[in-house]
Amino acid sequence: MTIEVALLISAVSLAFGLYKGIADSKRNHKKDVQDDTSALTTVIVKLETISNGVTEIKSEMNNIKSELKESRERIIKVEESSKQAHKRLDSLESRQKILAE
Repeated sequence: MTIEVALLISAVSLAFGLYKGIADSKRNHKKDVQDDTSALTTVIVKLETISNGVTEIKSEMNNIKSELKESRERIIKVEESSKQAHKRLDSLESRQKILAE
């Protein structure tokens, strides 16, 4: 009888130990999945933030390119106007020399 009680207590202890081990394993697995999901969500949010930043930088670069193009066009017009003004000044100088003679 004492052997049977000892075997019964051992079997119950073994069953409880197995149950507890499996339950802890499942709980740890769920916790690990939650932690991984949280970390992955954080990474995704940061990547979206970086993506938005890159998009803004591209937009700003396009604006800068268009402003640079406009500036070039304005400089070309100013240079052309300057050439015409020099021609007119040269013409006036030559007329003045003719009148002075």
